[in-house]
Order: sequence, then C-alpha cells, then structure tokens
Amino acid sequence: MCFVRMCQDGAIVLTTYGRSSGFCIDPIEKKPLNHFLPGTPVLSFGTAGCNLACKFCQNWDISKSREINRLADRATPEGLAEAAERLGCRSVAFTYNDPVIFHEYAIDVADACHERGIKAVAVTAGYVCEEPRREFYAHMDAANVDLKAFTDDFYWQITKSHLQPVLDTLLYLKHETDVWFELTTLLIPGKNDAPGDIDELTGWVVDNLGPDVPVHFTAFHPDYKMMDVPPTPPATLTRAREIALRNGLRYAYTGNVHDTEGGTTFCHACGAPLIVRDWYVLREWHLTDDGRCGRCGVVCAGVFAGAPGTWGARRQPVEIGR
Repeated sequence: MCFVRMCQDGAIVLTTYGRSSGFCIDPIEKKPLNHFLPGTPVLSFGTAGCNLACKFCQNWDISKSREINRLADRATPEGLAEAAERLGCRSVAFTYNDPVIFHEYAIDVADACHERGIKAVAVTAGYVCEEPRREFYAHMDAANVDLKAFTDDFYWQITKSHLQPVLDTLLYLKHETDVWFELTTLLIPGKNDAPGDIDELTGWVVDNLGPDVPVHFTAFHPDYKMMDVPPTPPATLTRAREIALRNGLRYAYTGNVHDTEGGTTFCHACGAPLIVRDWYVLREWHLTDDGRCGRCGVVCAGVFAGAPGTWGARRQPVEIGR
C-alpha cells in the first residue's frame, strides 16, 4: 500500500532510503508549530508513499506516488545535517508524507542533525504501532500530529485507518516522552466540522493531554478524491477555536486563512498577546527570554530560545548534494 517497501533476501526493506521528493526551507510555523522555536527556518523534505489513504490528501502527488516516479533528489543523513547547518536552519522536518514510511532514514537524519545541535521535527498522522512508535520518538524533538477527526467512522471511511492508534500515540507523547507536540485538525465541511464533534475532540485533549497542547484548526480546500466538497468557511474555524478555548485549551489557532487573532498566541493568565502572527510573519513578540508573559510573568508552554527568529514567510527550495 505504501509503495516504498519490498521483500529482499527474506527481509522487508525501505527502497527510498536517502532519496527525496525535494528539499525546501520553510518557516517552522508552516508545519504548523507555533510554540517551537518561533520565527526560525526549518529544512523540510519528504519521500514518497503513505500508510493512510486520505481522500482529501493535499500532497497526494507525493503520498500516493510510487517512489520511482517522484524521488529525483538524494541526500545522505550527514549531507542533510551539514546542509541544514550551512543554511542556518534550527531544525529539520520530515513532512509532505508521513515519516512512519521512511522510519529508518528519518532516524538516521535526526541523529546526524543532533550531532550538529539541530532539532528533528516529525509531521505525522500518528498512525503507528507501539514498538516503532517508541523507537521513532526516541529520536524526535518535536511533532505535529494530525488528529483528523474524533470518530472511527471518519477514519475508516475517509482515510482507511483507525482512530485509536492515533490517540495511543498522543497519550504516549504526552505521558512517556519529552517531545514537544502540537495537533492539527483539518475541518472538512459536513465530515468532521460539527460543533459536537469539535466539543468532544477538544474535551478529550484537555482531559487526557492537558490544556497546554496547542491545537490548530485548518481550512480544507477541494483536492484529490474530494473535489466535490466545498472549502471550509472561515467562520467554521473561528467557531472551532471558540469551542476549544471554552473547553479549557489555552492555545487554539486557525490556519490556511488570514486571521490575525486566530494566529496569535495569548497569555492564558492575563490575556495579553504574546506572539502576534500575520500568516507566518511574527509582527509582535512579548515573551521574556525564558518564555514568560512580558506583562504578568506566567509561563507560556513551548520550546523557546530567547529572541525569536526572523525567517518570516519565505519558502526557499534548495538543492542538496549527496
């Protein structure tokens, strides 16, 4: 199903090791991660294939491609780490397709990056078994996990996967690792955007993961096998954010729409704006060097390192030698 593994000499091997569909420097906020080294550049790449079959996939040309059709770029783990350092990236992100698919390569890249003080970021659906989950996240510093909906019916009908393994991954990340993670839910009209669904999802997050886990509600646009579904109205995202905040989440965001308030980080104690975002550009910064509110001194959850980066909204494709 994933197109990138085969039986060779009696063992299942990864056929895409060291090969990529392309490399690009992005703002870390695009992953999206709003509380992990804000404003800094991240070297992003993916391979081919996926272990899900999402009908709405917005990277379907990569995730549903056979590796021989897409993987024109090559890079060793050491070459990637050297390039990230040379290009001034604070982190490397495994994205565009799920790093579960290129587990071995992602781990080796993460280890090579750590030797140079560069962080490793996983952008993932969280659909993975227990043993590889433990192995994989032992090498990661941050993750954005897609919590695609809160019913198993949606997961099976729309993605051909199941909800519980994703919830298990989230519980594992929260209670058994130090990985910083944020959640993303793409709201699809008529599929997973009902107020009751959002209420149940965000209530579960607060009860099981705590109020400090940021949640991003992002807008759907017609793609792949769901061209007949309309785009998500901005009001749907705003409503979801309001439900999340009402349920006790401290950090809830809107995405894929221009919404300054929905992209801003507010202090959960005094309500002051801490990081004002305009799309991926940081317009204001009111955190102390140790990540506290500049007005009342309460800690803002996240991974901060003094002053923010200044990468902004740039997206810069790059070529990396082997």
